[in-house]
Amino acid sequence: MAKDFRFGMSMRFFKSRARFEEKVKRAEDVGFDLLCVPDHLGAVAPIPALTAVAMVTTKIRVSMYVLNAAFYKPALLSRDLEALDKLSDGRLEIGLGTGYVREEFEAAELPYPSAGARVDYLEHMTTYLKEHHPTTPILIAGNGDRVLTIAAQRADIIGLTGSKVRPVEDPLAERIEFVRNAAGDRFDSLELNLAITAVPAGGESMPDLSMTRRYASDLSEEELLSLPSVLSGTPREMADKLSAFREKYGVTSFTVQDNHIESFAKVIAELR
Repeated sequence: MAKDFRFGMSMRFFKSRARFEEKVKRAEDVGFDLLCVPDHLGAVAPIPALTAVAMVTTKIRVSMYVLNAAFYKPALLSRDLEALDKLSDGRLEIGLGTGYVREEFEAAELPYPSAGARVDYLEHMTTYLKEHHPTTPILIAGNGDRVLTIAAQRADIIGLTGSKVRPVEDPLAERIEFVRNAAGDRFDSLELNLAITAVPAGGESMPDLSMTRRYASDLSEEELLSLPSVLSGTPREMADKLSAFREKYGVTSFTVQDNHIESFAKVIAELR
């Protein structure tokens, strides 16, 4: 039996408390299941923002997409997550990643570890949080072999990007097959999530590709439009693409940016 869809909205900035509350409540009303924030200097602070979300909503779950594990000590982060879980009445999900922006480490006056050391620390953080928050779902997002191995063996939700790691025709299928092999018997219980980077504005069929281009600057516009993380067409056509992802890949969870709230709400309506 196919798993139900889940939809997340990622919020990076807000201009005022009133606008923040309005958008959060709107996300809950139009059917988003999860509201998450990223973890970048210069953007909203995750724990305070998610605490505020918890206090003005009743159903939508709260998470991070994703915390930079290397910014935190496990026990201190665990303390904050425990408080957030209680204040949200158990609606917390924990999103983790290795962190990758050297300039943010420098701005935070933290050493910038090697890629291998950051993955080692992600594994350490995951182990600690699984022990101290055993019933709280954990998402690990990434694309490399080691990160996806940790995710497959320790996490509950796998955050995929669809980016190419090896020269294959279908990078998303290759990464999912890698997760399947690493997870073994756990695979069927995992939720597969895909981050969507481009969605057409209301009334349009072509998306703004500026965010997607930041991560794939060498691709043509046609190649960008063909990426799994890019949606185009009518709400029905976008819904059909997500249904095809569920059928072909088993991907049932999708996260979009908050500037797509209204246009993606129409996609959600088509799927429910």
